[in-house]
Amino acid sequence: MRFRISAVGIDQMTDTGTNTLPVWVVVIAWAALSLILNVLGVFATPSNKPPLPLLISVIGPPILFVIAYSFSAKVRTLSLSLDLRLLTAMQGWRVIGALFLVLMSFGLLPGTFAWPAGIGDLIVGGYAPFVVLAISRRTLGWHTHVVLLNVLGLLDFVGAVGGGVLSGSSPIGILRGEVTTDMMQELPLSMIPTFAVPFWIILHIISLIKLRKPAGGS
Repeated sequence: MRFRISAVGIDQMTDTGTNTLPVWVVVIAWAALSLILNVLGVFATPSNKPPLPLLISVIGPPILFVIAYSFSAKVRTLSLSLDLRLLTAMQGWRVIGALFLVLMSFGLLPGTFAWPAGIGDLIVGGYAPFVVLAISRRTLGWHTHVVLLNVLGLLDFVGAVGGGVLSGSSPIGILRGEVTTDMMQELPLSMIPTFAVPFWIILHIISLIKLRKPAGGS
């Protein structure tokens, strides 16, 4: 049985619905791979080199997802089968960005990174539950709220990644001071830029796609 609310962009599928288990298998495998590479120190670059491995880990997965979505009907079907409410609710975890502000208060992270990253994450994470509620109730303007949340989320990452790179000790760290963002290259914080950030970016992309195309499309 299949129930569709195409106006809201949400599909509930049972029996003949799309099996999203492969999605979560890929996500878990990706997280495990990121953890292993972090343990091996792959993303910890010397101060005399730009943090290319870290940057690739941030932008690489979203680019690969867009390519896969463009060329694979299966990837498109799986992506569009995900519930928009779930995709939005998962952005609520962004409130963990408050940790950056706490670490800054202890002199462990620079304000040039912590302020934009921390405040941006708090705004997005705090806004997400209200957007989920708007989607569920199909309140007036819910579509605008979804767009705004995802645009703010992507802009937050632009500021956070940019501030993090420019505040590091690498040759392009033009904003670095006595305190740098080098600890973001070490576990456990390194899991944020190497897994959490690209994962959330992909969720943003899927959410925006779902607003334009109902689930089940190819």
